[in-house]
Amino acid sequence: MSFSSLRTGQARLRLVEAGAVLAGAVAVAGFVAGCGAGYRPVVTPINPSGPASQPSTLIGVVSSPSPTAPGIITAVDYAGDTIVDQIPIGPGPLSFTLDETGSNGYTVNSDGTLTNFALSATLQAKDVHFTTLPTTANLVNLFSPSAGLWAADLSGNVADVLSGFPATFKLAVPVAATPIMVIGPGLVSERNYSITQNIADPTGVACNTAPRTVTGPGEAEAIETTSFTISARIPLGKCPVYAVQSPDTRRLFVLNRGDDTITVINAQNNTLDACTPFVNQSGQPVTCHPSLPLSTAAGLTGASTPAIAGPVYAEYNAITSQLVVADYDGNTVSVIDVSLDIYGNDSATFGTTFSIPVGTNPASVTALYDGSRAYTANQSDGTVSEVNLVSHTPVKTLPVNGHPRTVVSVQNSLFGKVYVASPDSPYLTIIRTDLDIVDTTVLVQGNIVDVRASTQNATQGNAIVVSRKPGFGQPCYLPPTLLSPTAIAATPAACSTLP
Repeated sequence: MSFSSLRTGQARLRLVEAGAVLAGAVAVAGFVAGCGAGYRPVVTPINPSGPASQPSTLIGVVSSPSPTAPGIITAVDYAGDTIVDQIPIGPGPLSFTLDETGSNGYTVNSDGTLTNFALSATLQAKDVHFTTLPTTANLVNLFSPSAGLWAADLSGNVADVLSGFPATFKLAVPVAATPIMVIGPGLVSERNYSITQNIADPTGVACNTAPRTVTGPGEAEAIETTSFTISARIPLGKCPVYAVQSPDTRRLFVLNRGDDTITVINAQNNTLDACTPFVNQSGQPVTCHPSLPLSTAAGLTGASTPAIAGPVYAEYNAITSQLVVADYDGNTVSVIDVSLDIYGNDSATFGTTFSIPVGTNPASVTALYDGSRAYTANQSDGTVSEVNLVSHTPVKTLPVNGHPRTVVSVQNSLFGKVYVASPDSPYLTIIRTDLDIVDTTVLVQGNIVDVRASTQNATQGNAIVVSRKPGFGQPCYLPPTLLSPTAIAATPAACSTLP
């Protein structure tokens, strides 16, 4: 075979192979076309969603091993119920609070100093600061807004103003006798209120042992924060012991243990919440409420209404516009509608009150963020009561360690926890709200002075910015030998100095 014939044969072979490839391609195209030419989406697998993420929350627990030894700040992680930090602070802490951001904490100490610290999992002893106060200072409670610090000071009957971090003394505003707290928005160009019992009783015995025998009314002084001057003096009920302001700052509610009432202050008008009745947009008459009764003695009627209430603590639930009140002397929780209309006036249902029976001597109460339930610290019988805020009925009672004084709650979605602190126990009791069981207890160093949570839920900061020092109408746990009024009267400082 010649060379030219070989090349011709190879060329023909290539043509045949090319034809075969082309035929195969056509066949494949035909096959694909036969399956349809419509859009065929790519399938992306969807992974199952897990439970809601837990809020990044720290629980601050201040405890006191002894009146003279350094106190301890313990940070407990919400997600794991584990201690993530434990640092010594000032000696014999008497009261504790966090600011509204949940970041900075303050304690009043038995040596007259003020402790400043940041609540975190990485806090070190070198980061704990101390503020030296005047030797005559006698701070009862702290008010800690997002900026600055206020204190009710029995020495000289003043409201102390502090600034910066660590807080330094700035000035003192003279107020009426026996100031027990300061409350308000705390911002510049706003006004805060000093709550005073207005009685000559620096020991606080009268409002603790026989609050209904006190004859004089308390007083709220409106302090303008731009000039630090008093713009109004508003009368309160007998033995005011605590106050809470609505988040929109329009109303202030003062708890009067001595006459079983809550004084309502219109903070916008800087007056008692009283006005000429008018007709709202629905044609219903609306009456403003300068005072809300909590007992039959004060004029409240209805099922489970106690003869004597003795309100000592309250929380405002923003979801439901309800005030939830712990009635220490009446063994009830009062749930009060304090909603406003679109114009900022009291709604047609404002003041509607339900009384729910709980355990013996509820010293504090916490409402879950969604407004579904509340939990009380029943001091005398060592229990926590759960109540339904929708049906206004008791749900469950759980035994806890010691004689509880403080309860705080954290809630994210349907899952939440309630933290219970007793002044005669070193154990922090933790309740799971989805199961309503005592989940665990955390041991700290020394008996617990107070507890705070850095956030209420995943987005809301600390809602309790006022400390609560035992005494001056606030419940305190004393040894059995000091429980009677006679024993307390013989030792006047007992209720205000012992946790």
